[in-house]
Amino acid sequence: MEIKKTSLYKLHQNNNAKFVEFAGYQMPIQYSDGIVEEHKYTRMHSGIFDVSHMGQLFIYGENNLTEDLEKIFPLDLKNLKINHSKYSFLMNDEAGIYDDLIVTKLEKGFLIILNAACKENDFKILSKLLNGKYEMLLDEKRSLIAIQGPKSVKILNNIIQGVEDLNFMSGNWFSFHDQKIYVTRSGYTGEDGFEVSISNELSEKFTKDLIDKGAKLIGLGARDTLRLEAGLCLYGHELNKDKTPVEANLKWAISKDRVSKGNFIGSNIITKQLNDGVSKIRVGIKPEGKVIAREKTKIFNQSDLHIGEITSGTFGPSVNGPVAMGYVENEFSKKDTKVFLEVRGKKYPANICGLPFYKKSYVKGVNK
Repeated sequence: MEIKKTSLYKLHQNNNAKFVEFAGYQMPIQYSDGIVEEHKYTRMHSGIFDVSHMGQLFIYGENNLTEDLEKIFPLDLKNLKINHSKYSFLMNDEAGIYDDLIVTKLEKGFLIILNAACKENDFKILSKLLNGKYEMLLDEKRSLIAIQGPKSVKILNNIIQGVEDLNFMSGNWFSFHDQKIYVTRSGYTGEDGFEVSISNELSEKFTKDLIDKGAKLIGLGARDTLRLEAGLCLYGHELNKDKTPVEANLKWAISKDRVSKGNFIGSNIITKQLNDGVSKIRVGIKPEGKVIAREKTKIFNQSDLHIGEITSGTFGPSVNGPVAMGYVENEFSKKDTKVFLEVRGKKYPANICGLPFYKKSYVKGVNK
């Protein structure tokens, strides 16, 4: 299979990117400053992330589109305002997660941002569920560029005036070089920021403008450390089709009103788990020393019973220590529960902790 390249590939090359294959794409994992410096620059200033490998699915249709999507997603889409976004899931009948995604309501339809590794399968599933009734476009002609960090609002507003007026999880159409671009105030780093959907031919010019204003290109490596410090899930690690949103500790993303009606895919399992509880649940884990517990590290209780497994682990530059997330048996999920992590045959002490590891406030109101 041919490895795909995003529209910014040449720009990454010119900026000394080190590449890895990720979800079928050649993607920059880091640049010459390295992951830790890129991470800190995003937290203190402003980082640019090429997330064009992700799927931008536009679904257009009048009449029953909202009702039909409500049968699929556990969201209250009827009451979602135009140009507002919600985090949600595409699930199977057992409430296992095919993908986690962002749904934005547009004037004549919806924009759904899908994970890169899942987008083709998601498209097939949604096409089948919607029975060919609506216009569906997985738009390969658009790039997706995220700008994240405290200085991002000022930098982006210099280039696209009016973005500073957007609230968190809301967006709108703007103009850049006489072309329509869609900007949402969102991201996946735990920082204030924006995601910009822009035509492939304008993406490099736009990104160079961001760089000229002081933002820096950031690779996948720092994107991972940033999201992990923020306690955010990564599909294929914390989430997969064997995990439900309740087990993933994401019940806040499920509409209470929709659960009471129970008419969406997987709703029977979701309702049962909300009422009866779950046997395993996602938690934050803080190792006591300096050991980094990577994915698949086994977790033990104080009686040496195997109670769970790490799904993501790294060194957190902003907290200056190791951080991890994983699933444990529910009875051991209480904050400050002592556990042990088996790394290279040796067990190291750690504690169950609350998420996120690093907290920044998102912009709720207008930021002037």
